[in-house]
Amino acid sequence: MKIKISLSIIIILTAFLNNYIDAQVHEIVSTGIEVLRDDNFDILKNKRVGLITNPTGVDSQLKSTIDILFEAKEVNLVALFGPEHGARGNSYAGDDINNFKDEKTGIPVFSLYGKTRKPTKEMLENIDVLVFDIQDIGCRSYTYISTMGYAMEAAAEYGIEFVVLDRPNPLGGLKIEGPIASDGYISFVSAYPIPYVYGLTIGELATYLNEEKILKSKCKLTVVPMKGWKRNMKYSDTGLKWVLTSPHIPSSNIAEYYVCTGIIGELQEFNTGIGYTLPFQLFGHENINADLLVEKLNNLKLSGITFRPIHYKPFYGNDSGKNIDGVQLYITDSDRINLMSIQFLLLQEFHNLYPDIDIIQNAESRFNMFDKVCGTDQIKLLFFENYNYNDIKQLIESDNINYKKAIRKYFLYN
Repeated sequence: MKIKISLSIIIILTAFLNNYIDAQVHEIVSTGIEVLRDDNFDILKNKRVGLITNPTGVDSQLKSTIDILFEAKEVNLVALFGPEHGARGNSYAGDDINNFKDEKTGIPVFSLYGKTRKPTKEMLENIDVLVFDIQDIGCRSYTYISTMGYAMEAAAEYGIEFVVLDRPNPLGGLKIEGPIASDGYISFVSAYPIPYVYGLTIGELATYLNEEKILKSKCKLTVVPMKGWKRNMKYSDTGLKWVLTSPHIPSSNIAEYYVCTGIIGELQEFNTGIGYTLPFQLFGHENINADLLVEKLNNLKLSGITFRPIHYKPFYGNDSGKNIDGVQLYITDSDRINLMSIQFLLLQEFHNLYPDIDIIQNAESRFNMFDKVCGTDQIKLLFFENYNYNDIKQLIESDNINYKKAIRKYFLYN
């Protein structure tokens, strides 16, 4: 009997500990919109509110921030603003979005993508405060942070308050990679002089841009911080559901793969899984030996990632209907590897096997966009001379010491 009781206690204690550990691993994070609601929308009371958002602006139960603010008695929501893909997500990448009224609420919706990327004076008439609630992916070339900065500048110009409802960085708050975008290469896909992977939440980034005078003018900024988020968290640690930030980021871990292959995707010489079921997780080309390329890559013995051969046929896009041979990437530990380096190591090994394929000539018309996304022309100039990653390793794996020192004062989380 004593043994049975002891075993029962052990079983109960084990179950309790497992549940406790699981709770710690899957800690629930409250995003900015939930904190704002818990505070009874105090900072928005008696103000006419404009909301910049898209389908990622939701609470933990997936209720839209649009509907939350519209239904709140304390909030006077008077206008919506949609970035790329639109406020309700009903526009495809690159589409020009016309201004219209939201079907559900009847509120005017203004486009911040296409011809007008910065709110105009007419758009901001009768608005006292702009609220920004969009999930970012932690990478400089993703255009939502550009939209935020442009809107902050407009708010400053027209004397309007700006509020950012903070959300997790799916890459965590510790990873910083790549060169800082330089003068001459600032664009909508590299809007600020920050590293390619910048290691801040959207609210921390807004504060950094505002306080370091990176924007044309400083706005009156308030960040509503999250509760429960820590810098070492990946999105899977937060307990939050992921809403695809764009059609090719259907799950939070794809943010890591975006950093791995997004830049070479701009060359349009290789298929990176766009048009297939594995966006940003592939490196493919017609008529290559996938097994041999995988062997070369795995022989590099990179920590945190491995590769396997794959043969596939994209359903849409530039490579629709083509038989593609290539490599599938498997990130096993993103903390142990420089994600941005992977695409250049892929190019290096590809060129070693197929030196007669002239990537520069084939992708000549795409190098302008390539440089903009890189934030510099130095990667192009140095790498494509010899196709050797070591020639750009210092740029890609830069310590960014000054940047790291500068951002620490704006950390909202440990």
